[in-house]
Amino acid sequence: MPAWTCPECGRQFARTRQGHECAPAMTLEEYFSTGPARERPIYDAVRAHLDSLGPVHVEPVSVGIFMKAPRLVCQLRPMTRWVALSFSVDRVLTDPRISRKPIPYSGRWFHVVNLTGPDDVDDAVRGWLTEAYLAALE
Repeated sequence: MPAWTCPECGRQFARTRQGHECAPAMTLEEYFSTGPARERPIYDAVRAHLDSLGPVHVEPVSVGIFMKAPRLVCQLRPMTRWVALSFSVDRVLTDPRISRKPIPYSGRWFHVVNLTGPDDVDDAVRGWLTEAYLAALE
């Protein structure tokens, strides 16, 4: 799936010699051992949906969890009261759950949804994740 693995940190990227902060990924157990309990069920809900679409590479790093196929599909970043799910799709989404103004990025639109629990990963969010997954394959 990956085009390139950094020889220094071992992380996987879609482009050869892609710029990044060279910090090794953690194991999921290491990552979840330090965060709030609400993170794991949200991760599990997002991961279950992405796994239903095809292979996903998961990279837990100190700032959150990156999910790739081979390009970035989404990020889960812990916040004080929620987990911020960010992803890019080919259109601007208009939904009250979009918590930040959509930002254009490389021909796509970057969106953020705040998730407080696994039930927030509903049909709409799964649909957006499906769009982001398919876009990551292009």
